[in-house]
Amino acid sequence: MSRPRFLAALLTAVFVGFTAGGGGPLSLAILTDSENNPSTFTSAVKFDIVAPTVTASVISKTPQYTPGYIRQAGTYYIYANVTDAGNPPSGVSTVTADVSTITTGQTAVALAAGSYSVGGVSYGYRSASVTANNPLTAGSYSYSVTATDASANSATQSGLTVTVDNTVPTGSAIQTANGSTTAGKAELGDTVTYTFSEPIDPQSILAGWTGASTSVVVRINNNASIDTLLVFNAANTTQLPLGSLNLRGDYLAANRTFGASGTASTMVLSGNSIIVTLGTASGTTNTVVTANNMTWTPAAGALDRAGNACTTTAVTEGGASDVEF
Repeated sequence: MSRPRFLAALLTAVFVGFTAGGGGPLSLAILTDSENNPSTFTSAVKFDIVAPTVTASVISKTPQYTPGYIRQAGTYYIYANVTDAGNPPSGVSTVTADVSTITTGQTAVALAAGSYSVGGVSYGYRSASVTANNPLTAGSYSYSVTATDASANSATQSGLTVTVDNTVPTGSAIQTANGSTTAGKAELGDTVTYTFSEPIDPQSILAGWTGASTSVVVRINNNASIDTLLVFNAANTTQLPLGSLNLRGDYLAANRTFGASGTASTMVLSGNSIIVTLGTASGTTNTVVTANNMTWTPAAGALDRAGNACTTTAVTEGGASDVEF
């Protein structure tokens, strides 16, 4: 058989085997007609027949820190990580999500490549903002993500879930604790614990906050026997949405800051509670000996993991009357 006919037969056999679904990546050895070496291999072509893999995905409200929760009529993003393991990989071409159980008609929402982060996890793909149905019953909903590579190999990761939560959070308890030397006196190390009915998204309290300990400034404003405590950002320029705390006592003779200089006040998220620890006071404070029950009025700016705004119904300190701090 002549060499051209042999090459034609060889290529035909290989392509027939490939289209019949042979087992793995395909390599074609191309023979060249060389005077010195008529059987020299000069090039190889490999085909990617392996579908990409969706390694992770989550849905989260916009904006957000804590992922996995949305509310009816709320907006959300879809995040995903995708890898293409062909030999060699042809590269991811498209990533889409079917979220039609959450948003009617959205069976192929496009996810764009980029660098994204939510809940402390990095993702390579994210959708544009999508709006959830209204009404949308609370509960767990399934969605899927499909990835396709440049060789038209496609795979779908199903069984992914997101929780719809339509219940608004409330303030449930308020307490102070003496972390210094004198009970009844606001000092460095004393704490205030704000407890909600469910976990609060830390980013709704302070932009970029993850819930880890962070610096803040506490202000206690003097007003006879109804001094009030507020929490501000570390720059002492913006009040945080932790509401207003009526201490029901005369804890100082003039307005004071705690943590604006010296040791900073701090704030940390723990379960359903946000714990604020007082920093250095800007001046002297009084020692209160008359027991009472303080009152906390939460702020609507505090959002739960799904984006529901907190009620502003006042919460009275529970238990027997006592002095604060």
